[in-house]
Amino acid sequence: IYICTCLHNTFLGFESFHFQKRIVTMAISAIFFLDIKGRVIIFRDFRGDVSPKYAERFMAKINEMEDDSKLSPIIYEEGVTYIYLQVANLYILAVTRTNSNAASVVFFLRRLVDVLKHYFQELEEESLRDNFVILYELLDEVMDYGYPQFTEAQILSEYIKTDSYRMQAIAKPPMALTNAVSWRMEGIKHKKNEVFLDVVENVNILINANGQVVMSEAVGTLKMRAFLSGMPECKLGLNDKLLFEVQGRVGKQKAVELEDMKFHQCVRLARFDSDRIISFIPPDGAFDLMTYRISQNIKPLIMVDCAIERPSRSRIEYLVRARSQFKERSSASNVEISLPLPVDCIAPSPRCSQGSAVYLPEKSCLVWSIKSFPGGKEYTLRCGFNVPTVDSEEDKGRLPPVKVKFDIPFFTVSGIQVRYLKVIEKSGYQALPWVRYITTAGNYEIRIV
Repeated sequence: IYICTCLHNTFLGFESFHFQKRIVTMAISAIFFLDIKGRVIIFRDFRGDVSPKYAERFMAKINEMEDDSKLSPIIYEEGVTYIYLQVANLYILAVTRTNSNAASVVFFLRRLVDVLKHYFQELEEESLRDNFVILYELLDEVMDYGYPQFTEAQILSEYIKTDSYRMQAIAKPPMALTNAVSWRMEGIKHKKNEVFLDVVENVNILINANGQVVMSEAVGTLKMRAFLSGMPECKLGLNDKLLFEVQGRVGKQKAVELEDMKFHQCVRLARFDSDRIISFIPPDGAFDLMTYRISQNIKPLIMVDCAIERPSRSRIEYLVRARSQFKERSSASNVEISLPLPVDCIAPSPRCSQGSAVYLPEKSCLVWSIKSFPGGKEYTLRCGFNVPTVDSEEDKGRLPPVKVKFDIPFFTVSGIQVRYLKVIEKSGYQALPWVRYITTAGNYEIRIV
């Protein structure tokens, strides 16, 4: 997991995996497909410097590591590096004798798995044996002399067909393969040219029983759906901190610091580094244009205070206050506040000033639902119930935290705004851009005790 995370943070522009030798130091000597016992199902030699015997050495090392409980996706022995993924009952093994970037190889194997699942649905020994011809064709296309080329399943499926389509002769490869834009086919046409951009931010927060924020972050995604004809050029401008710093207009505006920024492969990273304009030729359909994270100055959007009272030894009462801490012009919808109750509670009777409350005995919780929660408002809920025995003070800590769910349309925690979204195409058509903002609750928890 660590390796793949590091790789994803490093190679932002390589999702299509159209690698050049001088860009990434990575040369795979051979790829093996092995069953769970280590028997070779498919073997493809790319550089002529390894033999099938290396599969036996690999399985011997796997057995040794299993005995010592030290499994690792990378094994090095006597100048040979074994890098593998285990998918169901298969080992997908890459062997290299060069000083290759191991994280790149792991990422390539993951993309190869995605391609094979696109073709075979289920990646199993039987499907590989039944489709070994197609598998060899795919291996020859995704890799050239040990260097990855194309791992876009949609592009590969244009000229490597499954058995039901193999009677069709393909005169020439699709233009995407001979094009610098491998993620988009030429000649795309739509009756109505539109592009939809959703700025979605998920808030993850943990608040202790004293109302202090222990952990908070917002994970943002720019989700785009492009239905544009031809080969359009899109330009997107944001009001983030980096943009203001470059243009020297920070002024009195509140800066937004974005962390862990990742872009889709279509984004011209050099252009973004120079002037902070997101320029790209979009794929056709839905994709994530950009993801980012914010970890500073995130306050709770909906705060929940829960006071527990014990009027008698067998009676417990909750007094819950929920208040929205965002501006009045915004309103949260589909709010759900899950309040934990003791497993042995009897006949809870909730009363709330807004919305409705339902007891879910199978989950031992009371769900308080509020359809609309405007900013700057506070609502209360009271709930009393009986218990057969009174727990000790130490048992209070057994209650799980309160969990909150909500959606706030037309609102973002970061305050990010799309200044402009331009679509330029040589035919000169007018495209309709649509932009929406929404903030949702991710892991949003508040401890009671």
